[in-house]
Amino acid sequence: MSEYAIVNGKIYMESSVIENGYLIISNGKITCVKSGSYKGQLPTVDVQCSHVLPGFIDIHIHGGYGEDIMDANLKGLRKLSELLLSEGTTSFLPTTMTQSNDNIKRALKNIVECKNIQDCKTAAEIIGIHLEGPFISKDKVGAQNPRFVETPSINKVEHFQNIADNQIKIITIAPEVKGAEETISRWSENIIFSIVHTLADYEQVNFSVTKGVKHITHLYNASSNFTHRNLGVVGAAWTNNKLSAEIIVDGIHSHPEAIDIAYKLKGNQSLYLITDSMRAKGMPDGEYDLGGQSVTVNHPEARLSTGELAGSILRMIDGFKNLIHFTNGSISDLWPLTSLNQARALNISETKGSIEIGKDADLVVLKDDISLKMTIKGGAMHYS
Repeated sequence: MSEYAIVNGKIYMESSVIENGYLIISNGKITCVKSGSYKGQLPTVDVQCSHVLPGFIDIHIHGGYGEDIMDANLKGLRKLSELLLSEGTTSFLPTTMTQSNDNIKRALKNIVECKNIQDCKTAAEIIGIHLEGPFISKDKVGAQNPRFVETPSINKVEHFQNIADNQIKIITIAPEVKGAEETISRWSENIIFSIVHTLADYEQVNFSVTKGVKHITHLYNASSNFTHRNLGVVGAAWTNNKLSAEIIVDGIHSHPEAIDIAYKLKGNQSLYLITDSMRAKGMPDGEYDLGGQSVTVNHPEARLSTGELAGSILRMIDGFKNLIHFTNGSISDLWPLTSLNQARALNISETKGSIEIGKDADLVVLKDDISLKMTIKGGAMHYS
């Protein structure tokens, strides 16, 4: 259907919640949102009092369903994009890892090719690229490969950005390493610089914010921790209002109470729910690889042979369900962490991130138990 009405929905908008209403979708766009019963002649989809939210936007994802961004495989990336709809994700930033320059370049080219040809009604939409590494600290690599860590430079970022057709939206970086300060200063108007895999202390993090850093990658993980005398990256994230932060809400990467603390301190405008998921998401337990390193998956954990956590196997819908449980928050308070905050950060909020007239019809329909009933991408319906 190119034009139809979704009826009997609880609709979550930026400034209000319509307890029972309808919206009209026409040619992939939202053209009407109103309270009450629909009396028109269009075909209707009755969601039976379910929750209607904007589609999820995952800004940090390495793979899933047997596929990995670093495979640089067009068929695999298309498969991943299609299957992400099954967890409510309608847009995403494919995320690279610290590997050789050749492998990173192949991955970037593959992402651009897939973005240019994908059907945005049948798959989650690629809206840019997150470059996690290689500009990190050798002393805090986490699940990244230390062999391929590089010092950042203005020219290196330009080289990657040219290959990526200017689609790099986020770069994860260690702000204390040589070359970071000038690189951040030069590129921060065009790229979001995000801190992690770092030994930077509280003062270094706050100084980097004055140079243009805006973001913390997967808060609490692979960074200097908080103590009462040395506040570290975590303390800076908590207290600096200019910093937003990603957070993996699987209850493994961070204790549920730590997630609740982050929410209490940062509020619902400065946090981003992410998956940081790897190839094994949606797959059985067993042996997998992440960035060329062997990973053992024993649900719900994925770990390197060293015992280091190796990304997650989290789905966005499950992360949202956990977020509600861990914070005891409401859907109306927490939904911006799944979409609106990401859209605003990426400067795409005119078309995505909330339910408003004229925006893309990228939606999720949730049951009361926060399970996924339906994902709508560009107006096309995909049932769970």
